[in-house]
Amino acid sequence: MEIKIERNQNPAPKPTDESKLGFGKVFTDHMFLMDWDRETGWHDARIVPFGNLSLHPGTTALHYALEVFEGLKAYRRADGKVQTFRPFENAKRINNSAKRLSMPTIPEEDFVQAIDTLVDLDQDWVPHAEGTSLYIRPYIIGTDKSVGLHTLNSALFVIICAPSGSYYPQGINPVKIMVETEDVRAVRGGTGFTKCGGNYAAAQRAGEIAEEKGYTQVLWLDGVERKYIEEVGSMNMMFKIDGTIVTPELNGSILPGITRKSILELLRADGEKVEERRVSLEEVVKAAENGKLEEAWGCGTAAVVSPVGWLAVGDKEYEINGGKIGPTVHKLYDEITGIQWGKSNDRFGWTHPVSK
Repeated sequence: MEIKIERNQNPAPKPTDESKLGFGKVFTDHMFLMDWDRETGWHDARIVPFGNLSLHPGTTALHYALEVFEGLKAYRRADGKVQTFRPFENAKRINNSAKRLSMPTIPEEDFVQAIDTLVDLDQDWVPHAEGTSLYIRPYIIGTDKSVGLHTLNSALFVIICAPSGSYYPQGINPVKIMVETEDVRAVRGGTGFTKCGGNYAAAQRAGEIAEEKGYTQVLWLDGVERKYIEEVGSMNMMFKIDGTIVTPELNGSILPGITRKSILELLRADGEKVEERRVSLEEVVKAAENGKLEEAWGCGTAAVVSPVGWLAVGDKEYEINGGKIGPTVHKLYDEITGIQWGKSNDRFGWTHPVSK
């Protein structure tokens, strides 16, 4: 794929204090754009100075949520070079999301090439401090200039990047989560397995209620029987029960997390007992009551792993592992982040070099 590059002649000053980067608040000097229409397909791949998009008021994405996105990171290794983590998995997932919403897919090689070219151009923005990274947000939006609901005829692929601070600047601390019993996030046959904005919009209300009650995340149940665990916040969920690590199976309403996949592959390679299946809330509560719930954690791109120390079910709250981080979470965090930042041997071939 040929990518035209227009360099930013007025680059923004880079952050000097990487301990205050936060997440998604500062953006790099450039962004990637590529257009699609039904007659031509994908065309006009270009990198331009970062700036606002100009959209018609009738743009399809604004009215009917024809939008899918991804999230991944670029990491600064100890030798100064930059690498990403399993970007082809993100390419596969954005295409699966796009297919569900009848949006155009992108060749995986082009998706990764676009990220590589943009990150390489803006690699000075990849922070150096411990735990920091460059967050990469690719997304596709429908751009038809009509409020009529019809088959999509035009789209725009965009990639923006934001230097991000450490997710755990004060160290990994277990969080408190609350089971949601009223709202549902997704159902089989819907868009739960995709990464589209509508899924996150549907989760907002429950998240606000949980936060008001002092909980960090919502634990979602299935949308039909309201008894099987699905996700926690924007992460996949895992439990260690009586020596076995269990996680909800991918049934069509759960996002197929790339961190989730990596954790399962790592655990199985190390001979751990792992099960992907339906996990009922009743099973988890009983395990907590009889002392067999050893650890619980969410996993995703942002946090890698987020240990759960307390689980609220109705008016009861269960403490997990004494509200402390368990050995499995420690091991997973250290090994995966070690691979991502180039500190550990990449025995799985997961990393992808950006800068040569």
